[in-house]
Amino acid sequence: MKNYLKYIINNAQRLHAAIVHCTLSIVHCILVASCSEGVEHTAPAIYEKDSVSMMVSFGVNTLITDSGVTKYRIVAERWDVNTVREPSRWTFEKGLFFQHLDRNFQPQAWVQADSAWYYDKLQLWELRGRVRFRNTQGTLFRSEELWWNQRSHELYSYKHSEIITPERTMSGSQFRSNEQMTRYTVTSSVGSFVSSDIEGNAATDTVSTDSAATNPNRVPPQRKRRKQ
Repeated sequence: MKNYLKYIINNAQRLHAAIVHCTLSIVHCILVASCSEGVEHTAPAIYEKDSVSMMVSFGVNTLITDSGVTKYRIVAERWDVNTVREPSRWTFEKGLFFQHLDRNFQPQAWVQADSAWYYDKLQLWELRGRVRFRNTQGTLFRSEELWWNQRSHELYSYKHSEIITPERTMSGSQFRSNEQMTRYTVTSSVGSFVSSDIEGNAATDTVSTDSAATNPNRVPPQRKRRKQ
């Protein structure tokens, strides 16, 4: 009996020593790992620094003044203002409805687009997507692009454009017009109109096949694409 008890005690002691040795080994590995140099895991910025807007407004319906006179009404789902990017701009990436008002706050024209950018220092609008422009005479412009230079009071587009008036319809590869869309030029034009319009006897529109007739001398600013 004594030998059996001694055998059990010896085995228990050896088992205890093995458990202690294993525990010390695990603790040692943990300490060594914790003392090794850590690696900092960082992710790159989602957007460029200058893409952060200084003002973001939602559900916009506001009047805009020019030289102390209220001239425009803007309706948009979202309006971003960024004064850091070059050139500085207003951004309407979720669509824009825009009215040009007279001194009696009566609409003289309206513009609608899927996306729009206004370069405030250049006084230049860039409209993209389903662009629509209508004046008080009932003339409707349709295209996927429209530039509106408020300094030179000109409208122009380098994409296929369609002009619809109460009397005629025409379309062409390029378009240029005054701000009121009462005098315009369409290149490579096709459509229905009377011969007096081409001769210039009674109408204010012009049909041209010379692409140089509508190319402006200045190059519109190019928007940089965001890095993915």
